[in-house]
Amino acid sequence: MAHSVSRALWAIAGLVILGAGTLPAQETQAELERSRQRLEQIRREREQLQQQQSRLRGQVTDVGAELRNLERQREATNRLVNEIERQIGGLGSQLERSSAELALAQDNLIERRAVLQRRLSDIYKRGPLYTFQVLLAAESFGDLLTRYKYLYLTSRQDKALVGDVERLTGRVRAQRNDLLGIQSELDRRRMEREAELERYANLAQQRTSRLRDLQRTTTQTQQRLTALERDEARLNDLLASLERARRAAGANRAAPVGGGLTTADLGRLDWPVDGNVVFQFGRESLPTGGVIIRNGIGIGAPTGTAVKAVEAGSIVLRQNLGTYGLTLIVEHGNGYYSLYAQLASAAVPIGATITRGQVIGTVGGQGSDHGPHLYFEIRGQNQIALDPTAWLRGRR
Repeated sequence: MAHSVSRALWAIAGLVILGAGTLPAQETQAELERSRQRLEQIRREREQLQQQQSRLRGQVTDVGAELRNLERQREATNRLVNEIERQIGGLGSQLERSSAELALAQDNLIERRAVLQRRLSDIYKRGPLYTFQVLLAAESFGDLLTRYKYLYLTSRQDKALVGDVERLTGRVRAQRNDLLGIQSELDRRRMEREAELERYANLAQQRTSRLRDLQRTTTQTQQRLTALERDEARLNDLLASLERARRAAGANRAAPVGGGLTTADLGRLDWPVDGNVVFQFGRESLPTGGVIIRNGIGIGAPTGTAVKAVEAGSIVLRQNLGTYGLTLIVEHGNGYYSLYAQLASAAVPIGATITRGQVIGTVGGQGSDHGPHLYFEIRGQNQIALDPTAWLRGRR
């Protein structure tokens, strides 16, 4: 009877412990699963940002977009670290709870094993004939039934005790495996956190480096724009001076060979050199945020390629003009001029009269940002810059 009460008390205690621990464990597991889903979502978002950064690096882009991309990657990495920290906290709680449950199960197993050992010791001491002795010692049929019932209940109790020991042994083994799994997961999360923290530091370093490069490039761009503005003003002054001289000469000045340039030539002029347009006429936004206004176009061509005059005229300027390099200006009459810059060499002297299609120099510009190319302008009356592509023949 005492053994039955003891076993019942152990069962009730186990149910109370299990009931108290099951609900928090389920809630923790559900929260960990939600955290894992958030983690995967943030990872996918950061992968998209990394792909976008690769695309940005592969093309001329606004540096501000790249910096914003790096900042968003940093924010995503920060959210990843926070989710990993949350998971580490949840796994730590789960580890503590599992450790406590394992310790309790081990205590229960030790207790039940001690009871089982005492029972086995009693059975061994009584010997294999104890059951028959008890039955044969009955003094009446009622006493026999009572003795038989006692032996039956004792046998059931011993069998239940063995079952309890087996179940507790399996439970301890399973909880040890769970504990090892949680510990391994915790170690992985800690390693992942270290990797993400390192990634965060690298992104911060990239951003700082890019800002430093941007500041340096911005300074260089500003210096370049200042030089371009200075040289453009100088060129405009030279053209204005040439135009004043042309008007002062008036009728005494010889007309260009072929009749000069007029609006009738729009879309009919041959290209001064064959090649692709490396930059267009008009406003251009630089990656550093600066703005440059082109008065002409750049035509890419190998260094040394022959440059031909687009129309007959006379050479009114042959000079190195700072950022324009070696420059030839051809006067075509009627207030029109064509300009050929970034030349490697000039084949005609100042004052020379040239014909349409005549070779006047060779392509240079190999030291520029755009590589070897010819810089070509057409100026109209009052030195207004005209879009050269409107005057040159269309390409198929």
